[in-house]
Order: sequence, then structure tokens, then C-alpha cells
Amino acid sequence: MVKRIGIIGVGEIGRAIVAGLCDGADRPPEVFLSPRGAGTVAELSERYASVRVCAGNQEVVDRSEVVIIAVRRHDRHDALAGLRVAGDKVVVNVMAGVGTDDLRRILATDAPLVRAIPLPTVRERRSVTVTYPSHPVADSLFEHLGGVLPVADEAAFNVFSALTGTLTTHYSYLATLTRWTADHGIDPGDADRYVRGLFQGVGRSLGDETRSLHQLAADHETPKGNNERIRTTWFTPANAQALGKALDDLLADL
Repeated sequence: MVKRIGIIGVGEIGRAIVAGLCDGADRPPEVFLSPRGAGTVAELSERYASVRVCAGNQEVVDRSEVVIIAVRRHDRHDALAGLRVAGDKVVVNVMAGVGTDDLRRILATDAPLVRAIPLPTVRERRSVTVTYPSHPVADSLFEHLGGVLPVADEAAFNVFSALTGTLTTHYSYLATLTRWTADHGIDPGDADRYVRGLFQGVGRSLGDETRSLHQLAADHETPKGNNERIRTTWFTPANAQALGKALDDLLADL
């Protein structure tokens, strides 16, 4: 396990990585945070004894073996301009839509650059993180945070990156179900509780990797039953095609 990890850009993903590295760990690594987002980094440094806030991004780089760059895509030039990154560092890029060539031009470094897609569940060490290219240090880090899935090239990486763009759509779908339930006279709190419980059960079913996703759907469906009716009248071939088109368009932008 890497002993010194720096994070530049401590938003939702950066915060989740810190929690995954430190919560319940007997010997957590030293974690060095960029100062931007004062409230978040101060809270993390107070919660975890191994977390320190640096005076600037260059100090984060200098004190770390692995540097995780998690700033927003449109902030990358301002946040990274002028940074000096020695060749013995490993740089992990978790910025969506920022390719390796782009980042190497900004940093002007010969250090290994690894792209990664950690999800918020790294905080519970339950996220399978896609990486490219495979690198033993980066892969070991994400294996510790729930699992790693190295891919063969950047094109494959971008396909997985596009998939992550569906995450908030899933939450909005659940919110729509909750609102529909409340509109029919159910207490909103009861509606929320039931929808969460319903789909938490689905999440547990996904842990059964002996059955394909199509098989899981079939196992939850009775011929001419309620589930089949909603699937065939709402999630029609046209809707499935529209979803594929939206993903294709996103992939083209990546």
C-alpha cells in the first residue's frame, strides 16, 4: 500500500477516496490535500489524524508518492499550470473527459499517468474502479478501495466513462417514482422509505454474479404480470434506442 497520497481537488470523489483510505484503517496512509475547498479539507483533517492540508498544490505533489488529480475538467488549467511533477511520482487522473495526452501537455512531465473512474462508493471500499493504462501502484490502490478493472486502451476506458453518466438518471428515476407515489396520497416520507427499500433489494440481487442481468430481470418477472407490463409499455425498444443514442453522443464528446 502506498504510504503518501496527495489529492488535488477535494470534491465528492476526493472526499470519498479519503474516507475509503482512512475509515477503520489500522495504518492509514498519509494523505495530503490541496487547500481549495477550505471547509471540506479542514473537516477531513480534523476527522483523520493522517490527513494534512497543504499550503498549495505544489506541496501536495512534493510530499506524495501518488498524486490524484480530481479537479473539475474546466478548472484543470488554472489548478495545474506550473506544477512540477518529478518522474518518480505516479499521477492518477480522475477528471472525466480529460485524456492522457491533454494532461501530459499541461503537466509537462515524464511521470506515469493513469486514468481512473472511482465512484462515490470507494468511501465504503465497494467501488470497482476502471483504470488505463494498468499500473501496479494505481491498481493496488484501487484494489484496496473495492476492486480494479484495468482496460486495454483509452477507447475502452471512455466507454466505461460514458456509462458513469447514467448514475444521476437512476437517482432521478427513483425520485420520480417517489413523487408519483406521493401524488397518489401516500405520505412522502413513506413513499421515499419504500422506494429506497425496493431498490436496495435490487442492489443486493446484483451481487449474484451467477445470473446474467437478463436472467435477473426474467426471475423478477411473471408473464403478463405487473413488471412485464411496465417494462413493455414504458421501456420500449424506442426508449432503449434513445438511451443508446444518448450514450453514443456522450462517448463521441469524450
